[in-house]
Amino acid sequence: MRIITREREYYSSLVSLAVPVALQGLIAFLVTFADNLMVNSLGDAAVSGVYMGSQIQTLLQMLTGGIGSTIVIISAQYWGKKDVQRMRVITATGLRTALAAGIVFMAAGLIFPREIIRIFTADETVIAEGAIYLRWVSLSYLFFCVTQTLIASMRSVEVTKIGMWVSLASLVVNIFLNYVLIFGKMGFPALGVKGAAIATTASRIAETAVVAAYVFVKDKRLGLRLADVFLREKPLIRDFFRYGLPLVAGELVWAVNMMCNSKIMGSYDAAVITAVSVANTLNSLAYITINGLASAVGLITGKTVGAGKVELMKEYARTTQILFLGVGLITGAAVYIIGRPFVGLYGGISGQAAAHALTFARVLCITLVGTCYQMPCLFGLVKSGGDISFVFRNDSIFVFLVVLPSAFLAAWLGAPAWVTFTCLKCDQILKCFVAVVKVNRFDWMKKLTR
Repeated sequence: MRIITREREYYSSLVSLAVPVALQGLIAFLVTFADNLMVNSLGDAAVSGVYMGSQIQTLLQMLTGGIGSTIVIISAQYWGKKDVQRMRVITATGLRTALAAGIVFMAAGLIFPREIIRIFTADETVIAEGAIYLRWVSLSYLFFCVTQTLIASMRSVEVTKIGMWVSLASLVVNIFLNYVLIFGKMGFPALGVKGAAIATTASRIAETAVVAAYVFVKDKRLGLRLADVFLREKPLIRDFFRYGLPLVAGELVWAVNMMCNSKIMGSYDAAVITAVSVANTLNSLAYITINGLASAVGLITGKTVGAGKVELMKEYARTTQILFLGVGLITGAAVYIIGRPFVGLYGGISGQAAAHALTFARVLCITLVGTCYQMPCLFGLVKSGGDISFVFRNDSIFVFLVVLPSAFLAAWLGAPAWVTFTCLKCDQILKCFVAVVKVNRFDWMKKLTR
């Protein structure tokens, strides 16, 4: 029994699959970061408004993330069996489901922007800016759903580079239009947060054009065509929703958690809200590498379990735990080092907001160590290995019985903002104790294919 695998394929696949996903995440992060930096010059209210205006997209992102995960987890096992036709049916089912969600969210953002922002904050200046941003950015939701679903279909056949190129196209369009529309360059009026939203929508359209051209024209592995969007096979559709509902529910639990985070931290003043936006951007930067590696572990796991290689999968699981514990320690140290310079990039925010942001960054130094371990274990191994409902149950328990109650109590008692912020992140450490027990029982390897 080997603790560390000697299979070179594990390490080569981990790197080759993770790097494009991580680069895609980095480029997508830069799109958001560019928005934040450019809007930052407009003041705390604008930064807070954009942050609050993006909360409904966070919910949509989690929902499409669940749909994408369903496609990847089921299809990766079929990929291990080389059953491409059934992969097409799974992808088509996911695409139709995501489109329906996109239509609902777009309508909500267009019709009720102020009401949605008011859920998270009572600050009228933030509500005004956030409503403007939400009304215009909601036009991008339909395109976002199509893009994320098609990228998931490509990941299931181990094509991860397309996500990177899609995000690169989005970055170029977004930064250029941000500069032109936020500040009023090249003869355009200065539109402020409205300009940032229009730029984001245009970049989403560019993303969809690039990924659709690749998937429906160039790709030969999955071989998906436009007519395949209407493919139906009742047993596979039942499988999609049977396995997908816990995945989507798990993502929605996480989305509710994040939206409640915004509501809780929104009870503080605008300086704290701005600081949370800055700290979460730093958290996203660290999360990029973790997500890329965890996604790669998930693809390897699905393919290995689908091929029936149980003993090899156990060896991979032990290696994953040791490897990612080391990654966590390195990540925590890196965030500690770059925390102050990163906050310094936001020169337009108030000194009080900057001080809060630096304190929040110190909290992240610790919690990210836990994220680096438990996420590859619970998502990359347990969930992708077939035990889908376990992660949903585990997340629900931590979110509704630990994280949110402790944070609500801290805010209600008037605790300092950093204490409440710590409560909202504490599950990242606590989940590690669950992960180490669950993974090493090896009862999570289950075939999902027919």
